[in-house]
Amino acid sequence: MAISNFISTIWSETLYRELSKNYVGVKLSTREFEGDIKGEGDRVKIAGIGPVSVFNYTKNTDMPSPEILSDNERTLIIDQAKGFNFFIDDVDLAQSKKGLMQLAMKNASDALSDAADSYIYSLRDAAVTTITNDAVTSANITSTIADARMKLMENNVSNSAEISLEVSPAIEQKLVLAKVLRDTDNSDVLGNGYIGTFMGFKVYVTNNISADDNGMFKCIARTRRAIAFAEQLSKVKAYEPELRHGDAVKGLHLYGAKIVYPKEMVFLDLTPAVETAI
Repeated sequence: MAISNFISTIWSETLYRELSKNYVGVKLSTREFEGDIKGEGDRVKIAGIGPVSVFNYTKNTDMPSPEILSDNERTLIIDQAKGFNFFIDDVDLAQSKKGLMQLAMKNASDALSDAADSYIYSLRDAAVTTITNDAVTSANITSTIADARMKLMENNVSNSAEISLEVSPAIEQKLVLAKVLRDTDNSDVLGNGYIGTFMGFKVYVTNNISADDNGMFKCIARTRRAIAFAEQLSKVKAYEPELRHGDAVKGLHLYGAKIVYPKEMVFLDLTPAVETAI
């Protein structure tokens, strides 16, 4: 690829598509507040409204006065900025098969999506319920997930709401050994990381839920709107380094995320126990 053939808009769109295919945590978050993001430090305002009360209606009787609803506003700050900047020498381009630059851009998207997903799984909020299991086995994993579902239902999450369970590979193994996961006909549509359904959850596995120093994985159960995410590929630019013969590309990925409905989310702090697969 010569620099003269580089069209930044097309490559930005390509990078966006690759990011979307790779995401797990981001994919399961709401993007409806994304708006226009022009630089690191920009803010996205998220307006909320309180619950509406229901009253008994009596024919030919005046209704109560209109209820004044409480409102609230949260701010999602675009405070994450990740860049990439790579160079491919003309000798490498000449000696390689076609598509070396495309492969490099794919590797860039893999790294960017991993960073964004890891950020999603690092979010914490004291208002979110935490369920802990210090010795997860294939025998007790189902009751732990049942506790998470019960908590979401107690918090008035609708039965019709789409809920996801996001786990690490070590916790996925317990679900596999428990033989409780069910596949669906639209597995391909649900995309990267999807492994089946259980107790109404769409279950996803991701390496971006990592273990802490004690071997505990911070998995999550949530509705889609529990976390808001906003991103912008601020710049994707090709250039020729002054002292090199070859092509270089640099880009900037801006994003932020926030837990906006903590009652629609449960943290699952899970430490897998050692057991032998049968």
